[in-house]
Amino acid sequence: MGNSSREEIEALIDRELAQRKLEAYQPYARQAEFHAAGADHRERLFCAGNQLGKTLAGAAEMAAHLTGRYPDGWRGRRFTRAIAAWASGVTGESVRDTTQRLLVGRPGEYGTGMIPASCFASQPKRAMGVADLLDSVTVRHVSGGNSRLYFKRYEQGREKWQGETLDVVWFDEEPDAGIYTEGLTRTNATGGMAYMTFTPLQGMSEVVMRFLSEKSPDRHVTYMTIDDAEHYTPEQREAIVAAYPAHEREARAKGVPTLGSGRIFPIEEGAILVQPFKVPAHWPRINGLDFGWDHPAAGVQIAWDRDTDCTYVVKAHRAREQTPVLFAPTVKAWGAWVPCAWPHDGLQHDKGSGQQLAQQYASAGLKMLKDRATHAPDPGKPEGSGGNGVEAGLMEMLDRMQTGRFKVFAGLDDWLQEFRLYHRKDGRVVKERDDLLSATRYGLMMKRKAITQPVERAPWATEWSALDAEVGY
Repeated sequence: MGNSSREEIEALIDRELAQRKLEAYQPYARQAEFHAAGADHRERLFCAGNQLGKTLAGAAEMAAHLTGRYPDGWRGRRFTRAIAAWASGVTGESVRDTTQRLLVGRPGEYGTGMIPASCFASQPKRAMGVADLLDSVTVRHVSGGNSRLYFKRYEQGREKWQGETLDVVWFDEEPDAGIYTEGLTRTNATGGMAYMTFTPLQGMSEVVMRFLSEKSPDRHVTYMTIDDAEHYTPEQREAIVAAYPAHEREARAKGVPTLGSGRIFPIEEGAILVQPFKVPAHWPRINGLDFGWDHPAAGVQIAWDRDTDCTYVVKAHRAREQTPVLFAPTVKAWGAWVPCAWPHDGLQHDKGSGQQLAQQYASAGLKMLKDRATHAPDPGKPEGSGGNGVEAGLMEMLDRMQTGRFKVFAGLDDWLQEFRLYHRKDGRVVKERDDLLSATRYGLMMKRKAITQPVERAPWATEWSALDAEVGY
């Protein structure tokens, strides 16, 4: 076979692969989580750092809905008919270079994006005013109908986002609140969906706050950090993060909205994270619990290195709408002997049984401390007199973080998500998504009650000890 034939064959293979990107799409764990959330939520936010794969995930999902060709293992929503959709961005140029490129391909190479070349029902229609920008494409759906995709941009203004009825709207990069609301409204009549993929460089904007602070069963947030992007090596991740300006690293590498002076723990994650290790037996442990139902119940386990006065969060569990009987086994599995600190609302009585909430968790198998969590009393003062002030607990946590005496095992993603977004508004702590952090605060408040695992002695061991005493050992 001559060189020219080999080159022709390689070019043919490259073209074939370029036209089958949707079929070859294999999402990372966070991308798969984002897709799966579409089955139960009309509004979704994929909050991720730069160049981690959020826009690729958005394009893959749009192509799947337009064509009805869903990747193997798809757990998200499925459309069994042709749809009408918008894919959007900030400007015509950014739409052309991102959403359009990933869905359709570069100019002159249409059919090399996520929408397979064989699915185009006609030539894409060009838009006016911006070179190579498309207005719309018609896509064959497996049901036999034709889906219609229009490319929109925020710079057109809110009025251009009115009137249409749609099944799916994709916002790539953050829109202002008015544009987002108009886009979402387009899906109301169809029971459709809207999703956003962006890096939150605008901080706690109105759109971000809609998802983080306004509760709704229709909304879901997926976070993706550079550590979740499997196409980077550890060395590459380190170099990428180091290249960002210090004040942008949290947003660009971890997808964390910039909170500025409102952030309660302005600490780099690297300063508190450690790789998990086997906790030495002589380190006392204590669990912290935060009760919940509509907001999640949460539990953490803290190990205390008394020699260095360093506390380690080694376990974390958070679950919504679980009774004590369902929640307790996970915490009990960390060690039934570990005492559990709990907040003052554990004194409340259940209307049905009349039993205190803390007692219900004790009945479910947890070793609950006798009294609610309070700060350590002053010398000479009785136990329980230290109070339970939130600010004092937060300042202790912050002081420990700043002095290297507070560490968290890597891999406790739910705990880290709360840590990244814990903030104040108008000087007051925002009591949203703080369940694990509250549990941690209760555990630290009561670390004086932490214990090591009791050693169970066999009957003969007791007799031998008595004999040792007789012979002088």
